[in-house]
Amino acid sequence: MRHFALLYGEDADKWGVIGLIHDIDYEKHPDQHCAKAGEILKEKGFPDDYIHAVQSHAWGIASDVEPTERMEKVLYAIDELTGLITAIVLMRPSKSVLDLKLSSVKKKWKQKSFAAGADREIIAKGAQMLGIELDELIQQTIKGMQSAAETLGLKGEA
Repeated sequence: MRHFALLYGEDADKWGVIGLIHDIDYEKHPDQHCAKAGEILKEKGFPDDYIHAVQSHAWGIASDVEPTERMEKVLYAIDELTGLITAIVLMRPSKSVLDLKLSSVKKKWKQKSFAAGADREIIAKGAQMLGIELDELIQQTIKGMQSAAETLGLKGEA
């Protein structure tokens, strides 16, 4: 999220926080995902725009809150994509995102049984909502994850 914020000239700290908290309710309340997040964040005093962003990231899956702002659309698109990329990285001999190429993601993209939980239709729809090509979304997500490889535990042995 921070990478995309910088790419778009937005507040990287805000986008980063939203990226960190977007699944705040999932572990304890998977059946009420996003609804409970709104309650939790409201209790903690988070601003309404943070709450809307968090609730909109699962639009059409666990939420009827549509992403309207660019930040929300990015989160919607890359939530599934980062999961796919992480699965790909963990299967690589290097266990590193640092040497991951777009072509590797595109190859695994076509294998619907690989990381089947990563909904490719949502990722594609997110790219469309952002008005960018899918390849560009994937490439920028790789770059963002590369910039945070150590924090994400995806530095591996590259």
